Amino acid sequence: MCTRCLRPVTVCYCASLPRLETTTKIVILQHPRERFMPIGTARMASLCLPQTTIHVGMRWSEHAALAAQLSDPDRPPILLYPGPDAKDILREPPQGPVTLVVVDGTWSQARRVMRDNPVLQALPRYAFVAPEPSTYRIRKEPSDEYVSTIEALMHVLGALEGDPARFRSLLDPMRAMIDAQIACQASSPRRSTPRVVRTGPPRRPLPEVTRWDDLVVLVGEANAWPYSSAGDGPRDELVHLVLHRPATGETFARVIAPRRPLSPTAAHHTGLSEERLRAGAPVADVLADLARFVRPTDLIAAWGHYGTSLVVDLGGTLPRPCLDLRAAAYRFHNTKIGTLDEYARSFGPVPEALTEGLGGLRAALLAQVLAAWRVEFDRERRRA
Repeated sequence: MCTRCLRPVTVCYCASLPRLETTTKIVILQHPRERFMPIGTARMASLCLPQTTIHVGMRWSEHAALAAQLSDPDRPPILLYPGPDAKDILREPPQGPVTLVVVDGTWSQARRVMRDNPVLQALPRYAFVAPEPSTYRIRKEPSDEYVSTIEALMHVLGALEGDPARFRSLLDPMRAMIDAQIACQASSPRRSTPRVVRTGPPRRPLPEVTRWDDLVVLVGEANAWPYSSAGDGPRDELVHLVLHRPATGETFARVIAPRRPLSPTAAHHTGLSEERLRAGAPVADVLADLARFVRPTDLIAAWGHYGTSLVVDLGGTLPRPCLDLRAAAYRFHNTKIGTLDEYARSFGPVPEALTEGLGGLRAALLAQVLAAWRVEFDRERRRA
C-alpha cells in the first residue's frame, strides 16, 4: 500500500499529483462512510491543495476546530452546496479570500449532513452548473450535471483564484486513478461462481459485546418529511422510542406526540396509525421516563446512529459511547450484511415484536442478533 494516497502501489496515483497553493482555505467535511472509499477524491484533493483540511463526521455544531476555521475574519466562510438561495459561484464569486466549506459524500449522505447541521445552513451558499461533463467514469453520479469533489474544486477554485487554467491539473491524478482502475479490472479474471457470503455471528465478538448485562437495544422511529436536494426540509423528529434490556427482559416503549404536521408517510414508516401517533405522550414526560429507565452503566446498542441521534435531538441523554451493531457486523464479517431484517433473519425465524409498531419489531430483531452473538461467544470461549 502507498502510505500517501492509501492505494495499492499497483494503482497509486501519487506521481500525477500537482501542488497548487491557494489564498482560499478549503475545509472538506467528509461523511464517515466516504472516508475509506478507495476511489473517492477528497483525499486526492487534499494532497494537491496544501490549504485543505479534512474533518470526518456527521454533526458539526460542537466541533471546536471547525468553529475556529469558520471564525477567521480574514477569510469568511462560504458553503458550496446547491439550494434556491445559492449564488452561482462561477458567475458571481465572492470578493477577497474565503474559507470554502465542501461536504464530501454521496448526495443522499450530503443531504443528511446539511439537514442535521444548522451551523452549515447558516453559511452563505454558493453553487454552480458544471460547464463540462464529469470524467468520473468508475463511479455513477445521480445525474449528468453532477461532478466529483475534486472536479467541483477545480471549477470553484478557478473562479475564486481567478485562474481556471491553473487548476485543470487537478484532473491529472483523477485520470491516473481511473485509468489504473479500469486497467486493473480488465486484467482480473471474472469470477466463475458467485461469492459465498458468510452469515451468522461475527468471527470474533467486540469487547463491548461481552458486557451482556449492560446491553440495551434502542430503536427510534421518526416523523420524517421528504426533503429537497438543498437539505432545507424539516428535521426528522422522534415519535416512537423503544429500548429493551435483554438481561432482564425490561422494555421501555413510548409513542411521542409529533410537534410538527405529520408526514404523509409517517404511519407507514412507523407502523402506527395517525391517530396513535397524535395521541402520543408529551416530550417532557417521555424524557423523564427515559431518564428513570436508563442506567449510567448501560451500553446502548443500535443499528447505525439514526435512532440515537433522534433521541439526542429530542433533548434526551444516553450513556456514551453507544455501540453501532451495523458497523460491528460489517467489520467482523468483512462483507455487506444487508438490512437489519435480512441480517437478523439469517439467525432464525422472525421474532415476535416486543411492542407495537415497527419499532417493536426492530427492537426484537436487534435482541435476536445479540442473542446469536452471545451463543457464538460462549461456544468459542468453551473451545478456548
